[in-house]
Amino acid sequence: MEKESRIVVNPKVMVGKPVIKGTRIPVDAIIKRLAEGMSIKEILEEYPNLKEEDVKAALEYAAKVVSGEEVMPLVERV
Repeated sequence: MEKESRIVVNPKVMVGKPVIKGTRIPVDAIIKRLAEGMSIKEILEEYPNLKEEDVKAALEYAAKVVSGEEVMPLVERV
């Protein structure tokens, strides 16, 4: 399964949040756990129906979303 097809957005599932296909596990829940220092192995233990590829797909999805954002740098006042 391609990584892009592992993430789905459906308004009837988790109010349209991006989730791992076939689950109700939101991408942001996976990213949050990684940010808290959990390893992929620990996440897979917490969510036994996930595969390592799902976690990697969540990371790639998040990176794609962030890279598409327009960033407006703050200007420091002197």
